[in-house]
Amino acid sequence: MGEQPIYSTRAHVFQIDPNTKKNWLPTSKHAVTVSYFYDSTRNVYRIISLDGTKAIINSTISPNMTFTKTSQKFGQWADSRANTVYGLGFSTEHHLSKFAEKFAEYKEAARLAKEKSQEKMEMATSPSQESPAGELSSPLTPVTPPMENINGTDDEICDTTPNSDSRPEPSQNALAFAHSPAMTKHWEAELEALKGNNAKLTAALLESTANVKQWKQQLAAYQEEAERLHKRVTELECQSNQSPAIKSQKTELNQTIEELEATLRDKEEEMEKLKEELENMNDLMEQKDTLAQKLEETELRSRVLEQQLAGAEQRLEETQEEQENFRKSLRTLLELLDGKIFELTELRDTLARLIEEAS
Repeated sequence: MGEQPIYSTRAHVFQIDPNTKKNWLPTSKHAVTVSYFYDSTRNVYRIISLDGTKAIINSTISPNMTFTKTSQKFGQWADSRANTVYGLGFSTEHHLSKFAEKFAEYKEAARLAKEKSQEKMEMATSPSQESPAGELSSPLTPVTPPMENINGTDDEICDTTPNSDSRPEPSQNALAFAHSPAMTKHWEAELEALKGNNAKLTAALLESTANVKQWKQQLAAYQEEAERLHKRVTELECQSNQSPAIKSQKTELNQTIEELEATLRDKEEEMEKLKEELENMNDLMEQKDTLAQKLEETELRSRVLEQQLAGAEQRLEETQEEQENFRKSLRTLLELLDGKIFELTELRDTLARLIEEAS
């Protein structure tokens, strides 16, 4: 795919209420990644943001767009194609200013690309040797500007930890082991959901690919028909004496050509929409692969923690066994000491009696 991210940041996403056109409606529960994308094949810039698997922003930057700062941490822009107004709430004023700078930069790049494309089209429509009347001009390939490599970052917001109860806190390994099954279940659920979405997207992709092939065939047929009709019109114009019937036929042929050109434009627009859908599907596939990798890493950490816990339990059992043996040794020693003390007591009593008898 020719589309690549060139700048990313994090923000809370809003859209204007379509009913009141005054109130803001949040489209994300928390801060999400908002990225600028550049499509080198079509020479366009887009703003894209995903909340899970849902695309909450898909806005193509045009030269007539304007990004407005309405406060120190909030900005907005209107998208006439999507018929809505997007709003972004940032964590700091710096991030808002950086996003606005990038918006102005890519808007200017989009304007320059559009001007270059128009210049190319004007040069193509006025060659040194005029083409036959009514001949269709081929589309131009957009000029690809150099690719930027800019990565934006934003600070992560950590959740506060609840207060612990009066029990002594377990070790870090025990806590990590206790939370790892929950994390594993969470990632497994995410993976299952992505597998389902992947199956649906694959089916839609196959269907879209088949439609694209069919439309390409239709476009080729329309182009051949248009060229044939253009040649026919040229031949009719070359005739010196045109009868009313020929003039009528020429008018009908011109109308047919205009209808075919309108059909061609409609099919090209549909193909552009299909390309955008295919690009969104590719983003979802990449997200699924990332989540699968995270799940594998979580399972690996879980196995390592299980091994550490098993080793700790084994060492605890060995320590308890050593303490039990030590207590047994102490009991034996105490019994010996009690016997010796009893013997010494009897010896003392015997000596005392002997002393009394001697006196």
